[in-house]
Amino acid sequence: MSLFGIIGLTYVLAAVLFVVGLKMLSSPVSARKGNALSAVGMLLAIVATLLDQHVVSYHWILVGILLGTVAGILAARLVAMTKMPEMVALLNGFGGIASLLVAWAVYLQEPGLSHFTALTVFLSVLIGGVTFSGSLVAYLKLAETISGKPLVFKGQHLANASLLLGAVLCGVFFTLDPQGGSWIFAVTVVISLLLGVMSVIPIGGADMPVVISLLNSYSGLAACATGFVIVNNILIVSGALVGASGIILTGIMCRAMNRSLGNVLFSGFGATTVGVGQAAKGVVKALSPEDAYLVLEAAASVIVVPGYGLAVSQAQHVVRELGELLEANGCEVRYAIHPVAGRMPGHMNVLLAEANVPYDQLVEMDAINPAMPTVDVAIVIGANDVVNPQALNDPSSPIYGMPIIKVHEARTVFVLKRSMAAGFAGIDNPLFFADNTRMIFGDAKKTISSLIAEFKKG
Repeated sequence: MSLFGIIGLTYVLAAVLFVVGLKMLSSPVSARKGNALSAVGMLLAIVATLLDQHVVSYHWILVGILLGTVAGILAARLVAMTKMPEMVALLNGFGGIASLLVAWAVYLQEPGLSHFTALTVFLSVLIGGVTFSGSLVAYLKLAETISGKPLVFKGQHLANASLLLGAVLCGVFFTLDPQGGSWIFAVTVVISLLLGVMSVIPIGGADMPVVISLLNSYSGLAACATGFVIVNNILIVSGALVGASGIILTGIMCRAMNRSLGNVLFSGFGATTVGVGQAAKGVVKALSPEDAYLVLEAAASVIVVPGYGLAVSQAQHVVRELGELLEANGCEVRYAIHPVAGRMPGHMNVLLAEANVPYDQLVEMDAINPAMPTVDVAIVIGANDVVNPQALNDPSSPIYGMPIIKVHEARTVFVLKRSMAAGFAGIDNPLFFADNTRMIFGDAKKTISSLIAEFKKG
């Protein structure tokens, strides 16, 4: 078989591994194997590409592989779970800037571009630039280097529309005359970077999981466009898979929030201050871990609802240990996962999987809500907006209509928080004042460790 045939078969095998791996990622049971299969597919694709193209020097390729491997290992080992959303945002941005730079290099090295290639270069630059700068803004918001609140100003929609119109005009002129469009190319780069910033700054912190998913899709679409630029089939296929899966995930998350994608992008969700909606009133009833133990010791069913506070306190391992002690005491333990809990898609699933929580104990929101009135104790750890009853009964609230986990219907609710501070959406939560709610203040890891100590003493 010729080298060309071997390369073609390798590309087909890599594409199959991508599709199978992506399918396996849909289940927590097979997600790790799916990730490994996808990684093998990418390795095969890289090797085939290096054999297929005229590489000037493999020395720099090897240096890049080594540096990338070291950086990947360090990131996987050293980045805390609380920083995982920021890292995902950065990785999306790196994918975008890589596509932009490859398209730029092709434009500089190949003066006689066809109209079709010029169009794909333009799309790669535009989508890659938007992905890069938008991901950087998302990273800064997630890291709280800049405010997570939406940044809106008068005439913002007009400014964004002007940038979009400018991008379309640049695309038309550059495609029609790629040889004489060097200044148009430069303007396109600037517009793409500005558009990325302008599209993310008006989005509030509560929408960050949706933004991360959407930017992931953008990075795939940029890679797909770059595949057409350099005429590489596997890059087209892999980019299309990432782009399509990202859009599907974004749609799922939007439905989980009962909102449209346009509403997320243009409404400035979270552009409110605490107190918008009905003010939460009542008396906070605090409880000590020792008293909470007495309730848990008699419970027949317990639901744990994790949120970002679980990641902050790194309490996933002690949560699993508490769950095991409850089960040994004859209690049924389940973990209710809201689709947008945390600050990136699947954040809570990853966190609990790290602690080896059994997959069959993870329950989706729609499955657990009908059974919530029969639950003896619901333990809310660091979650806020995804359990806020305002979403059900307060039309003036910015989260009204968003499906929530209905912990307020449980017989008893324990809310583990450091303080009475609002969640990422910046709104009050009447759950904290409900008659069946008890607030357990302090670091979640220390609180749960105290509960574990009480069980072991008992």
